[in-house]
Amino acid sequence: MIQELRRLFAYNRWANLRMLEALEELTPDELGRDLKGSFPSVAATLVHLMGAEWVWMRRWSGSSPQAFPPSLVLDSVAAVRQEWDRLWEEQQAFLAGLDDEALQRTVAYTRFDGASQEQPLHELLRHVVNHATYHRGQVAIMLRQLGHTPPSTDLVRYYREEAG
Repeated sequence: MIQELRRLFAYNRWANLRMLEALEELTPDELGRDLKGSFPSVAATLVHLMGAEWVWMRRWSGSSPQAFPPSLVLDSVAAVRQEWDRLWEEQQAFLAGLDDEALQRTVAYTRFDGASQEQPLHELLRHVVNHATYHRGQVAIMLRQLGHTPPSTDLVRYYREEAG
């Protein structure tokens, strides 16, 4: 199971990088434009996406932040990339320390609404990848609304590219 999850996180990284590459074409106005989505703009969606990965990393490590870090702002796509690179290194180190048995442990945390929650680690790891896929889909729609072409980030495409 751990190998599958490591592969899913590698896919998540691949897809996020493809998305960020496409977003480099956007102007600051386009990044911040209110497009009336779940999150108003591409920038707000990116902050949510990366912030959620940061929160989950903290929860897996035993703390329960009650909000995204206040320093998480979007100055540029390059700045987001730099922050995400750091988070990716942290995720990789965390995953490297896991085995199949560790994936069964229960993670107890406090949600943003104050409620206590407990779930197996393997479920929460899968959730992060699924959550990112959902919001990358929203970013793809926003790119189209702004007149840009979104990248393909389908899992099957990743598998094909990975196979060479």
